[in-house]
Amino acid sequence: MFKEIKNLISFLTVIPVGMDPDCLTDAANYMYLFPAVGALVGLLAGLCGWLLSHVLSALIVGVLTLSVVLLITGLHHTDGLLDFGDGIMYQGSPEKKIEVMHDQLTGTGGLTLGLITILTTALCIAGLSMGIVIQSLIVSEVSAKLAMVIGIWVGKSAHNGMNTYFVNAMHGQHRNLRLTVALIVSLGIAIPLQRIVGFAAVVAGLATALVMVGVSNRHFKGITGDVMGATNELARMASLIMILAATKWA
Repeated sequence: MFKEIKNLISFLTVIPVGMDPDCLTDAANYMYLFPAVGALVGLLAGLCGWLLSHVLSALIVGVLTLSVVLLITGLHHTDGLLDFGDGIMYQGSPEKKIEVMHDQLTGTGGLTLGLITILTTALCIAGLSMGIVIQSLIVSEVSAKLAMVIGIWVGKSAHNGMNTYFVNAMHGQHRNLRLTVALIVSLGIAIPLQRIVGFAAVVAGLATALVMVGVSNRHFKGITGDVMGATNELARMASLIMILAATKWA
């Protein structure tokens, strides 16, 4: 189990724990533990945000803390977000849209979606009080990783690629048990940390995943690796927005 956890961390982050040749297979088979890795990412970023908030203004803290998150995750999901933006903006067949997503160049759609998502996320982090920044970063990352699990569990593969490993794993034997474990891990982290606010943040991530699957089915006839990366980034943003809103009215 230690090897599998190590490969999960290697797949989702740039933390130098070492990567085995079967990293992709382990990541797919143990995808239901993505939220646990998200908690680790959120904890590291949250601690940085908490420390920075003692010496810098809120806006700078928001930008730098998000930068830490993106650096820890190696910008892999951000790249998917940009490709997804290009894909949904392109006017053509699902096959051509997928080709556009695989293009190395970033177009207007990807740039616009990326800017909106990154700026909104940074401003959300800036709006968090010092007393809840660590908890909020943990919960938002847990929600983002759960959103990927939900998207894979609900969706179907648009083409043969990296996403196929995860779709096959989450649609195979014990698929409902895998989803249940992911939900238990996510809620088991979010609710003790932020109670009803944490629950609302997880629901926001779940809703984002379902919307993304619907959009992807319409544009690409299924989900891709880029769609999952975009789901992570958008679910993080949605969860932080929910945390801010729920905290205000709690």
